[in-house]
Amino acid sequence: MTNKTFLLFLNTSFLLLLLSFSITIHHHPSNLTILHHHHNQPPNVSSTTTDSCTNLPMYPDYKSKCSYVQSEPQCASGGFIDYLSLFYCTSGRYPAFGYTLLVLWLIILFYLLANTAANYFCSSLESLSILLKLSPTLAGVTLLSLGNGAPDVFSSLASFAGEGTGDVGLNSILGGAFVVSSGVAGIICIIVSPREVYIEKSSFLRDVCSLLFALSMLLVILIVGWINVWGAFAFASMYLLYVFVVSASHLCRNRGSDGGLEAPMLAGEDVKIDIIKGGIEFDGDASVAKTRWYRLVKLLELPLYLPRRLTIPVVSEEGWSKPYGVASMTLSPVLLAFLWSSERQGKLEIYIICGLVGVILGMAAYVTTDEANPPKRFISIWLIIGFLMSVVWTYIIAEELVGLLVSMGRILSISPSVLGLTVLAWGNSIGDLVADVALASKDGSHGAQVAISGCYAGPTFNVLVGLGLSMVFSSWASHPTPFVLPVDRSIFVTVGFLVAGLLWAAVILPMRAMRLDRVVGSGLLAIYLCFLSLRLAQTLGLVEA
Repeated sequence: MTNKTFLLFLNTSFLLLLLSFSITIHHHPSNLTILHHHHNQPPNVSSTTTDSCTNLPMYPDYKSKCSYVQSEPQCASGGFIDYLSLFYCTSGRYPAFGYTLLVLWLIILFYLLANTAANYFCSSLESLSILLKLSPTLAGVTLLSLGNGAPDVFSSLASFAGEGTGDVGLNSILGGAFVVSSGVAGIICIIVSPREVYIEKSSFLRDVCSLLFALSMLLVILIVGWINVWGAFAFASMYLLYVFVVSASHLCRNRGSDGGLEAPMLAGEDVKIDIIKGGIEFDGDASVAKTRWYRLVKLLELPLYLPRRLTIPVVSEEGWSKPYGVASMTLSPVLLAFLWSSERQGKLEIYIICGLVGVILGMAAYVTTDEANPPKRFISIWLIIGFLMSVVWTYIIAEELVGLLVSMGRILSISPSVLGLTVLAWGNSIGDLVADVALASKDGSHGAQVAISGCYAGPTFNVLVGLGLSMVFSSWASHPTPFVLPVDRSIFVTVGFLVAGLLWAAVILPMRAMRLDRVVGSGLLAIYLCFLSLRLAQTLGLVEA
């Protein structure tokens, strides 16, 4: 399936979902309650450890389950859609139809999360790095690392902010780190093994030891079971130490020359953007645009594209459009007003104030820009607003994705943490898999070095920054009471297998003269498959969890 065909499939599916949703609401007006947004209570200790929706499997039929999920606040998904009500109250008589809707929406949300990060979030970060005049090394391990790990980081933040879903974020980060460091790295080793590819020992050991150190600190926190604000800040700040080590080693090795760890981040991000980007965002082929088929394709692509394009300012050379620029500056405050009011039982004055701000920004954008070129004046304002709105959209999508996974876990009687460890981790790691394998396959030894480094540098960022920021916000909300982490015994099993994979690579690869071969790759994949088999057996009740 080509990229264009896949996009058409997603947008057509989205239109069918909207049509199905409209039909069911028309025939069942009482189900208007499936649209909601529950954020009235801040995250605290009890919100991450209590889930009173566990009685759902006790109800025998869809009708009784519908009544239960509508009367039990803890069954709310935490997003804009109440998926349990949608499934049991709207499509309960046709379970296959309900499952199809949820799976299609899951695919669409994964695409939107990756596409928003690639097209908008990463673009804003790249422009900010240029504006701030960051060196390639510093940009690679800070802003572009954030762009590369945006899906994981925002999924973690959204899950920790939800009611009883913190374990989803914790498992998704650890699961993603396991997928990339063992699964993706193992696949790369097997693919390049016939070519006798060797990688640099010092950089490899530095990256692996950094990830092991991050996991060791996390393991201490998990054993203690709680963390306060200062501890959370200290854990997240450890990434600054990693940035210092990378920058120092780069300067010592290559004074005044390019190289080092910036390559994995920059090159990997370019490949990921090329693969995920797609769509109509920055396509300007005028000759093809004259055909009717092309215009039909563009029309079908609008549902998933237009809401973000109208609210996120884009000022890159290839993406600039004055009408979109003016519209995004005008409508972005309105979107913020909607989100603000939905969390606080909205007030009219919020919309009035934000609407006036939007009109002022839109008029200023219209006066200070031209049709052909992106703005040069007040560029910092454009970039800051573009960055903030890309963050908002990424968080919205991540929050909806977490809510959907939690609801699907309740429907299937599977722990949401298991779905976070598998489905969410796999979905967020697809870009890493495609990008790293493409680099290793097409760019010789240098590409393999870049890909392997990315397999360990990316998870280090996600663990320290993704989980670190999640714990900072959660501990801040529960202050002065320490934040109790949603920890169960399976977390320690995950960390144990993850560390085993890292130790295997750290020991076996130097023993084989740093050559990427089938022995190293098969061992990494075997460790990950053993872990998946154990988790599957625990989920099915064959092994005690």
